[in-house]
Amino acid sequence: MIPADGPLYLDCDTGIDDALALAFLLGAGHPPDLVGTVSGNVGAAVAADNTRRILSLFGYSDIPVAVGLDYPPLLGHPRGASQFHGANGIGGVTLAPVRTPPPPTAGAVDELITLAQRHRGALHIIATGPLTNIAEALRREPDLPDAIASITVMGGAAHVPGNVTPYAEANILGDPEAAAATFTSRWHQLLLVPIDITNKHLLSVADKRRLLYSPSAAVRSVGEMLNWYFDSYRQEHAGLWCPTHDPLAAALAVGAVELTDAPAVTITVDTGMGPQRGRTTVRANAGSDIESSPRVALGTRQQSADVIIDAVCSLADTG
Repeated sequence: MIPADGPLYLDCDTGIDDALALAFLLGAGHPPDLVGTVSGNVGAAVAADNTRRILSLFGYSDIPVAVGLDYPPLLGHPRGASQFHGANGIGGVTLAPVRTPPPPTAGAVDELITLAQRHRGALHIIATGPLTNIAEALRREPDLPDAIASITVMGGAAHVPGNVTPYAEANILGDPEAAAATFTSRWHQLLLVPIDITNKHLLSVADKRRLLYSPSAAVRSVGEMLNWYFDSYRQEHAGLWCPTHDPLAAALAVGAVELTDAPAVTITVDTGMGPQRGRTTVRANAGSDIESSPRVALGTRQQSADVIIDAVCSLADTG
């Protein structure tokens, strides 16, 4: 669990559920110290622009946003998820551009390493996109895990089929090599939040309406983004529900939703070029190093919808 004043780095590919996760963190009193973007739902630069606009929308334009890496296109499937997030990544919603130029930053990888050194042993990471930036930071700074208090990763399909291929979930398939490097590093705490659990935590049309009927234009904008997201899940949920992939990971990271089932595991990723590329295999770990083993989130004490929507609605006073 991230302390209320604990330093936080958010690594994201800002599509609709990343935007909801970011709004949740702001409303829950856990604004990131730094946001880094990566290509996934959209390219890293578009994700950064979306992020800056969302932060500005709620009065947090002082939070730095660093553009991260775009995955080498020859090594994996093409990035982008316009069917789920719209061409601009946020459901076609137009947000006002940031009025003042963003402060200069180094790239997301360098900024993450610098932030980790500044807050050595205290920095928490939430990663809601492909793990390209994280893996590159590990390559440049091999002892990075020693400097990080915890890392929460949204991604993978532990015991269910993938959501992009029969085997692979989108964030892991986005950069399997990066995921493999991340999961084999020895972090103090790593929590994997796979689609096994995020697909069970659903937002309803009533939840969306709470945002759409907010007195705050900023909060209503988030509800408008969800219109696209709900429609993209029409085949699975008849347009009445949508999963909470990224906001659930954020809620678990800050302890707003309590885990009841999170076994210690060993995580491997298929990095071959065959049909199982990106497959995440999770095996129970009963070894002597179980305390430092990754954990996989499989069950919670409560559903997350009210927690997420309450936090976002609380931003009505800021935007």
